[in-house]
Amino acid sequence: MVQSLRQTVSFKQITIDKLTHENALLKRLKFAAQSERFSAEQRSLLEETLDEDTQAVHDEMAELNAEPIPARVKDQPKRQPLPAHLPRIDIHHEPEATTCRCGCQMKRVGEDVAEKLDYQPGVFSVERHVRGKWACAQCETLVQAPVAAHVIDKGIPTTGLLAQVLVAKFADHLPLYRQEAIFGRAGLAIPRSTLGAWVGSCGVQLQPLVAALKADILTHRVVHADETPVQMLQPGQGKTHRAYLWAYAAGAFEDTKAVVYDFCASRAGENAKAFLGPWRGSLVCDDFSGYKQLMLEGVTEVGCLAHARRKFFDLHTAHKSPVAQRALEHIAQVYEIERELKACSADERQRGRQERSKPLLDALHAWLLLTRQKVTDGTATAKALDYSLRRWQALTRFVDDGQLPVDNNHIENQIRPIAIGRNNWLFAGSLRAGQCGAAVMSLIQSARLNGHDPYAYLKDVLTRLPTQRASLVHELLPHRWVPAG
Repeated sequence: MVQSLRQTVSFKQITIDKLTHENALLKRLKFAAQSERFSAEQRSLLEETLDEDTQAVHDEMAELNAEPIPARVKDQPKRQPLPAHLPRIDIHHEPEATTCRCGCQMKRVGEDVAEKLDYQPGVFSVERHVRGKWACAQCETLVQAPVAAHVIDKGIPTTGLLAQVLVAKFADHLPLYRQEAIFGRAGLAIPRSTLGAWVGSCGVQLQPLVAALKADILTHRVVHADETPVQMLQPGQGKTHRAYLWAYAAGAFEDTKAVVYDFCASRAGENAKAFLGPWRGSLVCDDFSGYKQLMLEGVTEVGCLAHARRKFFDLHTAHKSPVAQRALEHIAQVYEIERELKACSADERQRGRQERSKPLLDALHAWLLLTRQKVTDGTATAKALDYSLRRWQALTRFVDDGQLPVDNNHIENQIRPIAIGRNNWLFAGSLRAGQCGAAVMSLIQSARLNGHDPYAYLKDVLTRLPTQRASLVHELLPHRWVPAG
């Protein structure tokens, strides 16, 4: 009876410790239940994503030379003349030669004027594209400069305005209904349905560039991967379910600084498998089971030491555990060595790790094994120890390869802007809208990684993309981009 009571008390104490640890984590992270109520503000976000999807479908069908899909039946805003009080900037386009092929000098007989709406932050202006008409009085030949190619044919926005809308939505986390209000204060309220159509068109036009960026990342031997949840609306139900935005980047020590986001309806490992395709290299990732199938097919798993450290950090924060404190001290020494070796070449980094980090990690591993024998199964301490011991080979693979990073923090830093932005987005209106946003965010974040201003980059790319040869689209990638002029 005494033995039975001791076992009962021990079990209950373990359960109490486990719940206390989890409660402390929840309090620290400030988790709270999220309402599924479909508010008016959410409905406005849905409407703008529908406009994006409609325009994207039309553009994709046009590219395939297929029958266009009929537009949604709704009250479309009629295009109004651009306000007369906005300043005008005349940009003249004249033929290169005004001498007729018959030898006569042509006379200017008129002009066509197309007005496009431009935007400088906080200030609207109108570009007046004046295309002079030149005619030969003798043979009645008419010459005029051709209309320049544009991302949105026959539309009023310049590439500067389009870049502003994209950067504001996907970098500054401003939904289109907020931008509509901001533009209204600047002198011209652009309907959010129009803004949504512009975003959808740009998303389609930028897809080849994102595809080239993905192909470039997969040429590298080391790739980071991570994923974060994003709510996506369930069609017809007025509720959201959890979708995922996956992020992939070239290794932290690779020359290419680029990241590609892949929006998927689930967290299934098939999504990572589909993205990576035949690629076989070293994948830096966490312990998520969705990556395990890749390891069985030839991908080399590289663990994240920061994740292992986080287990002990949470344990120490919640209970001031001496076991967690000692583990943190060991890991801190490894990170100190990494900071010193960061600027070294791969070969120098490998030698430094072999000489300095390997003895520390061997000692840590022996201590973890010994300590685990003294800890009761099921406790928070046991789980923290088991995480490191179970993944020890993957966690320490960086010691034998100077090109491998010590953790997955590089890609987690690229996920952070998404985590900030989703508080404003609330949800993705559809899978297509999520994929469109992922494409634009891939280019914006990659531009930031390379030290470019996202607005300047997108404005230049959107200007050059309509006339860029498909075989040279790689020249517009953020890590290869050279501003025009």
